[in-house]
Amino acid sequence: MRVYNSLTRRKEEFKPLEDGKVKMYACGITVSGEAHIGHGYQALIYDIMRKYLEKKGFKVTYARNYTDVDDKIIAKSKETGIPADVYAAKMIENIDKIMADFDVDEPTLWLKATENIGNIIDFIQKLIESGHAYAAKNGDVYFDVSSFKKYGCLSNRSVEDMLDGVRVENGEEKKSPADFALWKSAKAGEISWQSPWGEGRPGWHIECSAMNRTAFGEQIDIHGGGRDLIFPHHENEIAQTESLTGKQFAKYWTHNGLIKVNGQKMSKSLGNSLLLEDLLKKYTNEAVKFALLQNNYRNDINITDELFPEAERHLTEFYTVIKAVEDKFGKGEKGNPAIDEKFDADMDEDFNTALALSELFGLFKKISAKLSANDKSCADDIKQIRETYSLLGLFKKDAGGYLKEVAEKNPEKAETEIPAEVKSLAEKRWKAKLNRSWAEADALRAEIDKLGYVVKDSKEGYTVSKK
Repeated sequence: MRVYNSLTRRKEEFKPLEDGKVKMYACGITVSGEAHIGHGYQALIYDIMRKYLEKKGFKVTYARNYTDVDDKIIAKSKETGIPADVYAAKMIENIDKIMADFDVDEPTLWLKATENIGNIIDFIQKLIESGHAYAAKNGDVYFDVSSFKKYGCLSNRSVEDMLDGVRVENGEEKKSPADFALWKSAKAGEISWQSPWGEGRPGWHIECSAMNRTAFGEQIDIHGGGRDLIFPHHENEIAQTESLTGKQFAKYWTHNGLIKVNGQKMSKSLGNSLLLEDLLKKYTNEAVKFALLQNNYRNDINITDELFPEAERHLTEFYTVIKAVEDKFGKGEKGNPAIDEKFDADMDEDFNTALALSELFGLFKKISAKLSANDKSCADDIKQIRETYSLLGLFKKDAGGYLKEVAEKNPEKAETEIPAEVKSLAEKRWKAKLNRSWAEADALRAEIDKLGYVVKDSKEGYTVSKK
């Protein structure tokens, strides 16, 4: 099994720090607003990584965090008039609900910044004592970037490059523009906690370092997040943590790509953010997952008008075949190990969901042929597909229930669209009729009827319609 490591910029054989065990952390959501598709994608990717590592036999402890105090949340608090802690708690409640609707499992550990203030203060104190941080006169505390010689190792940038365009804000008392805040002194009306440096709150970067140390100790196997976090967030995490411990913080750094909408980076400022809740009103959660997972997780995803409808069409076709097979032959008995082995071979290559999903088109084509040939081994194939691809969150639903859900979300479309499986059967029946194979034509008509469709012949050919 090989994993791409952002730190070394190459794929490496996966070997955890401790045999058989994996400590894994992924940066979660800053709860300044509702969950958008980017949040859902990142949560999905790391849920899949965790599950696949478990499938490979590892005991995985997987932690995610909620950043529930920061500048954006405080700004929202001022805008809405809701206390920052109350606002953050409400956002977490909303996000938890939508992630459950998206069918992403809970991590082993949920971590929140506001529940780790003591751990954060302790971490900062130790950095000051070791000469890696300093307290300013105004109560802010900064990390001294010059004290960590490896700074830039993750982003592969020099400090000079990082300083390009950086300006020191009014009131900041940094020794160098590159230094970053570990503790921010409280401004009037802001949420704050008492510390050795006065009333204040943690900086963003220190939260994850302190929570990791509390949950896992000095080192972890996998640290993940979106590629936009490489600099400065993850770069700063490395500097803080390794300055304190003197050890490599994370053995493997993994980063998923970003979401673009019609070629533009998704952002609130551009007004093109896609809320996960809104998408799930229009499409099934499996269709959204299928659309996202057709992409290698390290690449950006460009969301066009056709991305989700096309994914829904593919899954509708697949589920139509599943229903036809299960109606005729039942749930299958022994599965098909070859399907699972190929899936594992694809996923062993840096969790390649895109390759794993591409296999489905050929598999369902063969299954349709077996169904037409009355070969009941197609039921074993379906059983295996259900078991194997459930790891990606797919084919977990009753086939009839799924098709009904699609129809309910798209009532007008469902009335007119004929599934590919029905079209294929109708075409085969027409050819059988032209060849005067009446028994075969009647059998195919019966299959079409079972699927809920009617075929009518005319001088021009035939038409297919829903019953």
